[in-house]
Formats: sequence, structure tokens, C-alpha cells
Amino acid sequence: MAVPVQITFRDIPPSAAIAAHVERRAEKLETFFVRMSKCHVVVEEPHRHSRQGRKYKVEIDMHVPGKELVISRNPEASQEDLHATIDMAFDDAERVLEDYARQLQPDMKTRVAPPRGVIAKIFHDRGYGFIAVEGEGHEVYFHRNSVIGEKFERVTVGTKVRFAEEEGDKGPQASTVYVSGMS
Repeated sequence: MAVPVQITFRDIPPSAAIAAHVERRAEKLETFFVRMSKCHVVVEEPHRHSRQGRKYKVEIDMHVPGKELVISRNPEASQEDLHATIDMAFDDAERVLEDYARQLQPDMKTRVAPPRGVIAKIFHDRGYGFIAVEGEGHEVYFHRNSVIGEKFERVTVGTKVRFAEEEGDKGPQASTVYVSGMS
């Protein structure tokens, strides 16, 4: 999973199956907006009404550059099936992210794959490195804090990555780096 996902269970016992389902759906959000920095999902069963059956609440809190986007699927609009409620909440989150991406770049398609490359140079002792961009012939700087989901020390020359590029003070830099495989 590239984007860090935090899952909180309230008034419901934690479940590995539910957590895995949430993580799969959260990973898919990256296809709608690659620069999301955080995703917090709260799954809860606020009230137990014996006549109405179980109703669940799912809230998704996404942090994107310059904004926090919150989606809430309340019990009144939820299903008795927790997986279905999670799916509906993530469907809403996908629409919100797609709309947000469209606002930022109205002339571009929103489902653009992130650039890919390989680690060309790494300076573990200094905390930075450079990515050779696939098919473009230039390098992009990245800092140790940009590496998501892997320890910086484990990244080596030749490691395949995908990343979000932005313009830094001294040229192009990767704001987030996702390890996609070892070469």
C-alpha cells in the first residue's frame, strides 16, 4: 500500500478481513489522485437497534495538498452489510478525489499514471538520492522523508519506483516515492 492508511474501529471488534478490505479500497484511491498523503478510515457501529438490524458508519479522512477531504457514510444511508457500507463510502471518496483533481487541473485527465523510474544514485548517509525517470532521460531529486511504505535504508541503486514529481527550489523533486519492486 503506497498511501499510509490508518484504520480505527469504534464500538466494533477489530477484524483482519475488514481491515484488508479497507486497505484494498484505499489503495485504489491512488488511481484517482496520486498525491494523497494520508488516509484515515473510521469504521463504527454507533447504535444497535434490534428491530432495524445492524447499521454501520464509515468515515474516510483524506489529506491532499492544501486540503482535507472527509467522506462520511452514516447509518441512515448504510447497508446492514459492513462490506457494502465500506464500498459505498469509498465510491463516494473516489468521486470526491476525481472532482478535486479536476479542479486542480481542469485540462488534464485525472487518471494519469504516476511517473516511474529507478534509483540512479543514493546517499544513505546524507538522506537523499536521485531517480532516473523512465523514458525521459533526466533525474529527479528525492529526500529520505519522501519514501513511502519502505525504509529509506532499504532502497538501493536499481530499485524500481513510482513517484509524484513537483518543482522544488533547485529543480524537479519527488514529493512522494513508492517502491514498486526490486531489480
